[in-house]
Amino acid sequence: MNEDKDAPVGIFDSGVGGISVLREAVRVLPHERYIYYGDTAYAPYGTKSADEVLTRVLAISDFLLARRIKALVIACNTATGVAAQALRERLQIPVIGMEPALKPASEMRHGGSILVMATPVTLSQPKFLRLMGQYGEGAIALPCPGLMEFVERGALHGSALHAYLEDLFAPFRGWQIDCVVLGCTHYVFLREEIRSFFPDTTQVIDGNGGTIRQLKRRLEENGVLRTSGEGVVVFETSLSDPQNLQKMRALMRLE
Repeated sequence: MNEDKDAPVGIFDSGVGGISVLREAVRVLPHERYIYYGDTAYAPYGTKSADEVLTRVLAISDFLLARRIKALVIACNTATGVAAQALRERLQIPVIGMEPALKPASEMRHGGSILVMATPVTLSQPKFLRLMGQYGEGAIALPCPGLMEFVERGALHGSALHAYLEDLFAPFRGWQIDCVVLGCTHYVFLREEIRSFFPDTTQVIDGNGGTIRQLKRRLEENGVLRTSGEGVVVFETSLSDPQNLQKMRALMRLE
């Protein structure tokens, strides 16, 4: 267990999507030091086998542990479903994962449906199936293969994205959709485009806030929460391309 308050928090994702989680972390815990690892060279995770995802997650955790992190945030629903339990059994530091925000969505339902947008792997994991069993009344699992790649390419708007979403949501035209759950951290960057397909009464939510609240609780429990001093963000990536780091900083609004 790393008991150094000044040690960094490690956050990782298959690419740039987890920066949406990092942004929430910096907003809520501005004094912390963060190392963000984007595994862009191996993205996407959502269409890979569980064994492939687990192999990458273990390699990234080793990379971040070598930098003496005090907590690890899996800023990826797919990686959480595949590897969170293995990491918790392996590591002595807190491991904070993601899950589609189906529980809060169920409280927003008023007789209509809930669309849970996620990668095919996330929707197939036992963790998600258990969540559906508890809170899935009226919920429809909506696999979105290829959607996260729009974010990886920086295509947060445009005709190709609009056409993809139009096809995705076409079967639900005329339905009462009470809530849309963004079950992939990449999709948070597409919130406004997604929202444009639904009336104002439809809630569009994600699990980032709940994840960071849990991180704060665990840091407080371990006595390692930084409450003063300047926060720092360091970006690392498996893709040796300066443009990738520029993209990360741009999404973080550092540039």
